[in-house]
Amino acid sequence: MATVTEHQAVVATVLDYFEGWFDGDVERMDRALHPALVKRSFELKRTTTKEQMLTWTGEGEGKAEDPGERRIEVEVADLHANIASAVVRSAVYREYVHLVRTDEGWKIVNAFWQLT
Repeated sequence: MATVTEHQAVVATVLDYFEGWFDGDVERMDRALHPALVKRSFELKRTTTKEQMLTWTGEGEGKAEDPGERRIEVEVADLHANIASAVVRSAVYREYVHLVRTDEGWKIVNAFWQLT
């Protein structure tokens, strides 16, 4: 059985977050987000919490039916001990996320995003 590297675990967390949003999958979104999440968009002048993200995900707010919208590229910019930073490029969003390693695995604690 192959061992998952820390890099792969960070990418998997980010994909849970994005694909969870695009699929309306609350379980994946919940698994990816830290309870202290702060997600910011200065463009929309909005700050979002984990609870809000779970609600919107369950309501299908981010569902993407168009396969072109589902293109997701994850670049792990840095990974050190228990923290990591990633850049996510999708057809819809550009997002910079910070992650922390917890007892339950990697969790997104901070996100800064803009529409593409």
